[in-house]
Amino acid sequence: MRRVLITGVTGQDGSYLAEALIARGDEVHGTVQRADELVTGGVTTHQVDLSARGVGDLIRELRPDVVVNLAAISSVYGSWQQPELTASINGLAVAEMLAAVRELGAAGHELRFVQASSAEIFGIPATVPQTESTAIRPTSPYGAAKAYAHALVGVYRSSGVWAASAVLYNHESPRRPETFVTRKITAAAARISLGLQETLELGNLGSRRDWGWAPDYVEALRLIAEAEHPDDFIIATGVAHSVEDFVRAAFGRVGIDDWQSRVRVDDSLLRSGDAPQQLGDSTHARETLHWAPTVGFEEIVNAMVDADLAIAAGTV
Repeated sequence: MRRVLITGVTGQDGSYLAEALIARGDEVHGTVQRADELVTGGVTTHQVDLSARGVGDLIRELRPDVVVNLAAISSVYGSWQQPELTASINGLAVAEMLAAVRELGAAGHELRFVQASSAEIFGIPATVPQTESTAIRPTSPYGAAKAYAHALVGVYRSSGVWAASAVLYNHESPRRPETFVTRKITAAAARISLGLQETLELGNLGSRRDWGWAPDYVEALRLIAEAEHPDDFIIATGVAHSVEDFVRAAFGRVGIDDWQSRVRVDDSLLRSGDAPQQLGDSTHARETLHWAPTVGFEEIVNAMVDADLAIAAGTV
């Protein structure tokens, strides 16, 4: 039985990963910020403030076989409001984890480290689609902190630590918080269709993103942790859609064709330095890990809208 530590176990990806690993018979531990957070059944929790030293000590104490780091300030917009906290949690905490992993390895306890990196490390990408060799040039505090962590993984890997990065592109599910534009759209479409909301305010409808299904991306994390050799892997579908495409699909799911009359563009929601298009080339992951996405764009939107309809109608 493997012992796996998941940081950020209560988030979208953490919850899916914990469920998958427990089903496979792994002993799963997870970090939480607060003792009262809802956690997947079967997970042993550890209250840790990743903005302060402590996660390294937890790794030394637990001596896990695998560490998957999913904890992060997850909002690009929010990173502009809290750049120091973003740097601490998304960057410095990774340095602390890797140092502990290296120390245990030097003492004879071999373990693997998987970092949840992000397409935001590429900023406004130099190439489309992006590959593992695309230039890293972030355009936000979030992207900069993730780029630092991504680089650290490479540095420690070159020193002999088993450390890998999953460069995750946008991935969605009904477990996404409404602070993310995708869930904001599907929740609004559901409520508007039921007469519970009038309009939806959004920023740039023309931004294009490579959207995938969160459980597929969590499966990629598992495969990376079990790979023969550590490396960097882009995890993406290779297909981009605009925010407008997402809106159209969500409102179409609830039978509203004239979505334009319900959506307002709010200039205050426009992000400076926002990449016009993110599109990932996951050839390396497909060929090395035999990974591939299983759920298409329309299915993702439909699943999220259906879940939000049930919530809005009070049936769940």
